[in-house]
Amino acid sequence: MTLDRLEDLDPANGEVETAELVVTDDVLVKAFALGPDAELSPHEHGDSTNVFHVLRGTVTVIQGDDEEAIEAPGVVLHERGVVHGARNDTDEVAVFTASLCPLPS
Repeated sequence: MTLDRLEDLDPANGEVETAELVVTDDVLVKAFALGPDAELSPHEHGDSTNVFHVLRGTVTVIQGDDEEAIEAPGVVLHERGVVHGARNDTDEVAVFTASLCPLPS
């Protein structure tokens, strides 16, 4: 038995693979694996806080009009209603989790 919920994700170039790691009544933790040149399109959660935890590689995090390359290990807070996204500008797979709480109603 293992308590580790992180799945082995291995996307191809330009692809995004995801896995829901934790889903409860009040929190969602989802893994995102970005292949080289892949992007999670900018979006927002009006009623939820979202936190990215960069686990592997380098993720270019988009927040509003700003972009910053965040290397693992790294943590980025997205306040409620802030437009955010992620992109992989490297030649290696990048993996991060997104924790969302509270869950939108």
